[in-house]
Amino acid sequence: MGLTCPSKSRPRDRILDAARDMFRKFGIKGCGVDSIAEAAGTNKMTLYRHFGSKDELVAECLRDQARAVADKWAEFDAAYPDDPLSQLRAWVKMSATCDSRGCDLANAAIELPDEDHPARKVVEDFKRSQRDRLAGLCRRVGARDPEMLADTLSLLVEGARVSRQSVGPEGPCARFQRVAEAAIEASIGAA
Repeated sequence: MGLTCPSKSRPRDRILDAARDMFRKFGIKGCGVDSIAEAAGTNKMTLYRHFGSKDELVAECLRDQARAVADKWAEFDAAYPDDPLSQLRAWVKMSATCDSRGCDLANAAIELPDEDHPARKVVEDFKRSQRDRLAGLCRRVGARDPEMLADTLSLLVEGARVSRQSVGPEGPCARFQRVAEAAIEASIGAA
């Protein structure tokens, strides 16, 4: 596939970086362990020693992605410690800047319909925790119906990401931030 991973000292890190990049570019099913190992500058035996299977590698890549999002939430907390509305707006702004491939976890859910796949639990846990985090912020900002606002924002961001993939950045996703802010204002104004 022609991808190579920058040199890092730990094979595990190189494998994760290569796999994450390749899954994003070619899809989970579009690349095998041979090409991932090659891009990581290692071999299949090393890959299997660290992850046991491609399925476990996929799950670990998604766990890493979930940790990165948790780090973003921590940044919002630190930047706006007692200001849930600013935290919510920071989340909206971050969500508006997603790249053309969308959410790695949502993409994995589409590619991996088998409920027993180890990555499915990672995806489901992540999506639930994100929605619950939004609902908590919506309660803290005094939204009239925090559960409804959290669901609205969740659906808006997922739809914007799919729209960006299907019709590009100038399509409906270009209005995500404005629409999300309007939903927040309507919910708070009605409180």
